[in-house]
Amino acid sequence: MAWNEPGGGNGNQQDPWSGGGRRGGSNGGGNRGGGDNQGPPDLDEALKKFQDKLNNMLGGRGGKRGGGGGKKGGSGKPRNTLALPGLLLVIGVAIWAASGFYLVDQSERGVVLRFGKFQQIVNPGLQWNPPLVDDVHMVNVTRVRSVSQTQSMLTQDENIVSVEISAQYQVADPRGYVLNVRDPELSLENALDSALRHVVGGTDMIDILTSGREILGSAVASRLQSYLDAYGTGIHLVTLNVESTSPPEAVQDAFDDVIRAREDRQRTINQAMAYANAIIPEAQGQAQRIVEQGQGYRESVVAEARGQANRFSALLTQYQDSPDVMRERLYLDVMSEVLGQTDKVFVDVSEQSPLMVLPMDRLARGTSGAAANQDDTQLDPQVLERARNETSGSSSGSVRTERDNGIQREGR
Repeated sequence: MAWNEPGGGNGNQQDPWSGGGRRGGSNGGGNRGGGDNQGPPDLDEALKKFQDKLNNMLGGRGGKRGGGGGKKGGSGKPRNTLALPGLLLVIGVAIWAASGFYLVDQSERGVVLRFGKFQQIVNPGLQWNPPLVDDVHMVNVTRVRSVSQTQSMLTQDENIVSVEISAQYQVADPRGYVLNVRDPELSLENALDSALRHVVGGTDMIDILTSGREILGSAVASRLQSYLDAYGTGIHLVTLNVESTSPPEAVQDAFDDVIRAREDRQRTINQAMAYANAIIPEAQGQAQRIVEQGQGYRESVVAEARGQANRFSALLTQYQDSPDVMRERLYLDVMSEVLGQTDKVFVDVSEQSPLMVLPMDRLARGTSGAAANQDDTQLDPQVLERARNETSGSSSGSVRTERDNGIQREGR
């Protein structure tokens, strides 16, 4: 028997917490003696009291210990058979209701399904849905996901090219993302592969490897988004990048040579265009100047011809009125025009006077007569003789000199 068991044991046995006091007798079912010496609570007795109270609550028979013999009593109220199931039911309902609370993060949306049918989309915050009735799927709508592929495919000109492409996307429609397709990410990968093969199959290889990469990326992105919208995946494509395009390794060197040749060709074209841009404007300016000069010359010639025609018409009218006067005037105008542009020398040939030479051109320039005689060369004797003969001979005609206005006229 334990040292602290109620109602038993040796009277001389002491409680180790009692400070030397002795236990009392077994009367009272384990009451301790010893006055003020109090020990720790009796655990076995407390457990039995709790069982008795529970039995009383459930309608069972409560057992009590006798004073000295510790025998159980036999009297009690009738036991309630529905009390224990009711208590368990209340406890179960409380646990079920408490398990329905959940927290939706700011970056998430909750898709609520009630018995497998779409019910609603819950926003961020503390939410409650009945467990085992509603099923809530959390979908992150702000995180940018990524998928990439590297595929070898056939081009329009029947060449093989390797393309590495990556796509970034977000969930725009949580309901479509959860309900419309079984595996949205797998559907995205398949749609990306289909769109890429369709676009590459309609493009030449040289365009894919060089300047057509940007066009390739935009075409694939547009077709991929149309596929995702048709499937109802709820995915919005953010960006699509063509990471690299390369030919097969067996022909890599040959394609590098082709690319270098194309770059040299483009550089030569650029140089030629720069030279053309420098030469063509200058040539166009010269051509325009020549055209304008020709137009000016044409206008001047036409104007001069019209002026001469008008002058001739005016002279014709005057000539019809007085022919002799107009004939004399025209003769004087022509001789003035002809002789005005040539050097003139007056020679006085007479038999009684010495030969006189008068250079009119030098006199007009202000040169003295003495300097003119010194600078003038002697005339040919044959010319002088011919001049004398013409003046002296009657058969040669006569020389008439008019000195009224300083004009000499010769007539035959």
